[in-house]
Formats: sequence, C-alpha cells, structure tokens
Amino acid sequence: MVGAVTAKPHFVRLDRATRAGVVFVTPSSRSDKYYVCLRRSDLPDPEGEFDKTRMSLGEHLDELRRRVIYALIGLSAAIIVALFCGRWFVDVFRLPYVRVMQETGREPLLTVLALSTGFTMYLKISLIAAAIMASPWIFYQIWMFISAGLYPGERRYVFFAAPVSAGLFICGAMFFLFVTAVPILKFFIFFSDWMGLKLVITFDNYINMMISMILVFGLGFQTPLLVLLLARMGIVSLDRLRRYRRHVMVIIVILAALLTPPDPLSQIALALPMWLLYEFGVLLVRLLGGAGREDVNGR
Repeated sequence: MVGAVTAKPHFVRLDRATRAGVVFVTPSSRSDKYYVCLRRSDLPDPEGEFDKTRMSLGEHLDELRRRVIYALIGLSAAIIVALFCGRWFVDVFRLPYVRVMQETGREPLLTVLALSTGFTMYLKISLIAAAIMASPWIFYQIWMFISAGLYPGERRYVFFAAPVSAGLFICGAMFFLFVTAVPILKFFIFFSDWMGLKLVITFDNYINMMISMILVFGLGFQTPLLVLLLARMGIVSLDRLRRYRRHVMVIIVILAALLTPPDPLSQIALALPMWLLYEFGVLLVRLLGGAGREDVNGR
C-alpha cells in the first residue's frame, strides 16, 4: 500500500526488519513527492538492491554447503597444528589444577582409569584447541552465510560482527581458564576436605569439566554483541533494553544456574560478567545508536 504525500520530513526511520505495518518514508525516483509505504516491498528500488538479496531455496543450500566446506577446511588446518602442539595445550588446560594443588600442598597428578584415557583426552583437547584457534574463520563463515539474506546496507554489520564474535569467545575462554577456574576448583577441594572425603580427580573428568565451562563462558561473552546487533537491526530499542533490565538479570541468573556446576561460586562467576557485558552492550547501543534514523536526502 503506497500513498503520496507532499510534506518533506527531515528524518526518516528506516526499520531493518521486513514486516507489514511499519511506515517508511522515502524520496521517489520519479518525482519530488514522498511515499508512505506499509510494506518494504512497496519501496521504490530503482537500482534493484532489494532484489539482490532474494535467493531461492537451492541457492541458500548451495551457499550453506560452500560456507560449511570453507569452515571445515580452516578447522582441518587448525586440527593438524593442534595435534602437533597437543602436549602444550594439555599443559595449558592443567594450569589451574596445578596451581591449586601447589597452593594446597598436594601433588598435582591426575588419575586415569583406563589405558586409552590419556590418548582419548589428548585428541579431545587438540580438537577443542583447534576449534578455538579456528573460531575467527568459523564465525566469519557463519556470518557470511547470514549476510547472504541481508540487504546491502545491513551486510556491513557482518564484517563487524564476525571478528568481534570470535574475539569475545576467546576472551570468555581465557577468562575462565586464568581467572575463574582456580577459585572454583578450590571450592570443591576444600568442601571435600570439610566433608572428610578422599578426593581422587580423574583426568577425563577434569578435562570434560574444563571444556564444558570454556564453551559456556565463550558463548556467555557474546552478550554485548547480541544486544548491539538486535538494537541495530531494529528488533529492540534502547528504551526497551533499559526497561527490561531486571527481567534480563533474572534470565541471566537462570542460565548461569543451568549451565554451570551446582555451586554458587560458578554461577556468580558466569552471571556477573554476563550482566556487566549486557550493561556494556546497552552502553554501546546508547553511543552508537539503534536502528538508525537517516536523512531523506542522504545527509
């Protein structure tokens, strides 16, 4: 539905989402009038920019296959490097445990209950290390696949989101390894001593816990990027982000309780950074703006 109006608005809100009922005002390419459109498909598009984003199901599947292949090639190269450097990665994973054992006057040894456990864990650690090393490339391929269905003006967010997303994931993993892991391990060890239990920590149990927590913290650190992208795409507004701050905090606490071990220290260690990152994301929305307002004359 299109209606011509003669009033010339100084600003126009261009919503990033494609949904009926949103009013767009844009200059006509054929006259000096301005059109009020109730659907994005009604917008004048003399250069056919919107048509460039239309893809058939087959084209989407071809794009998905291509991006998956590219991601697997990068991951395979990282796996080869990680397998040769696997012992170093094992030592990195063991750093928090060694530090806690030394501080408590214990021998920093981990137990294996099967002959193949050491080899299996070596491969698992190498794969996780390879995934972390290749994460910038993998995230880039994911965002490039998403960008295939975006409008030209929205694709610039991909080149911002891909490296930032990978960087935040790595920061979350490093935050757990070098900041949070030691207090969590100390809590469990001291609690076992208080209960009068003899603690026998197996290598596979320790590595599995470390891997799961690295993934949780890496994903949790995506919070500011998620907030900024949702705001820039017009899905949420700055006012709504502020108004529902308490609701978001409750959701963060629930997620921390579900994704971490049952001790309160682990839950606080994840919930507190996520809440601070959410507030940082809100600050970025305030500084950079949400779904932007653009001058109809392009100024």
